[in-house]
Amino acid sequence: MTDLLSPNLENKALPFPDTRMTLDEVHRTFHEYKQTNDERLAALERRRGDALYDEKLTRLDTRLDDLVKKMDRTVASLQRAPRGGVGESFDDFEHKQAVDAYIRTGATAGVEAFEKKALSAGSGPDGGFLITVNAEREILMRMASISPMRAIASVRAISTGTYKKAYSTSGPQAGWVTETAARPQTNSQTIAELAFPAMELYAMPSATRTILDDAAVDTEQWIASEVETVFAEQEGNAFINGDGVTRPQGLLQPAKVAAASWSWGKIGYNVTGTAGAFPAANPADTLIDLIYTVRSGYRQNAKFLMNRRTQAVIRKFKTATGEYLWQPPAGSGENATIVNFPVVDAEDMPNIAADTFPIAFGDFGRGYLIVDRIGVRILRDPYSAKPYVLFYTTKRVGGGVQDYDAFKLLKFGTA
Repeated sequence: MTDLLSPNLENKALPFPDTRMTLDEVHRTFHEYKQTNDERLAALERRRGDALYDEKLTRLDTRLDDLVKKMDRTVASLQRAPRGGVGESFDDFEHKQAVDAYIRTGATAGVEAFEKKALSAGSGPDGGFLITVNAEREILMRMASISPMRAIASVRAISTGTYKKAYSTSGPQAGWVTETAARPQTNSQTIAELAFPAMELYAMPSATRTILDDAAVDTEQWIASEVETVFAEQEGNAFINGDGVTRPQGLLQPAKVAAASWSWGKIGYNVTGTAGAFPAANPADTLIDLIYTVRSGYRQNAKFLMNRRTQAVIRKFKTATGEYLWQPPAGSGENATIVNFPVVDAEDMPNIAADTFPIAFGDFGRGYLIVDRIGVRILRDPYSAKPYVLFYTTKRVGGGVQDYDAFKLLKFGTA
């Protein structure tokens, strides 16, 4: 257990001063947090609990969360694609000019001609027009830096309405035999099918005539910057809590069963043994048990998934040897860790309450699949909200669990 709990806090080279300064402040704040919590625990042992310690810990929790968010935003902004069409072919440039004319003036001739040339189906003034491949790629890349599930799940581009994937519910029978012994016939492998339909996600940014008349404004980039955050927020919620009907199937949507009784098509879980809380004695043990409930093949790339309020509770936990389970990020672009496993912040995960599932752990790259139908479409509407021009922007995305054994949940209950 010692090697699991040894934090890797070496001073890694950070390419940008802002991220280095923020990371240093994260570590200083966490050091102060640990000292304050140790003092609080010592006061409790002397039966002299002081509310001032709790207030200070709450302030430090908020400060740590804000610093980590700041560092994440800085890294995400540095990872965004440069603007200006670097590497564009002539067709890309031609398409960009046609889309720009459509956004600014509503002229459809250029985009119609380009989409006929590209053999795009289903285009037209009533359904809108596709933005350029470069702009679509940038939207998806920016969304990956905002949406926690898109950053850790498997993502596949499709050109149809539904992605179908075959899987085996039970592998072929096998066994050991001697060289000359008869080989008994094995049972046939059972194959089933998973379907991931792409649902429609939309946003409707508005622009003034002044913006559209400004030649310095890159209209496609403006559209991308307007929709990326709202798309990412809607996706982030759907990938965790989606009903699978009008939205993608969420990570927490399938039926759940105690890990000891797990079967394909259900998500296994452990319990804390206390309704709406960690157990009072040795609460860290529930997290260690959750880690080892996941099979070893999935633990290699496993991560914790929870929101920041749950993290704030776990920050106080120690092992039997006095080490804190939660550790701040070791470098820029990295995650905080719990016993050396990365922690992914997902604000759409439930809060700690009775019979909820606020913590998931496992290999989400193998466990969850996101499908993106190729093409982001824009429909210009200058009539519905005069004097503003609305841009009905749509993309089709789906998702769902593809391996029900790749991750487990922690239930805050007794059964």
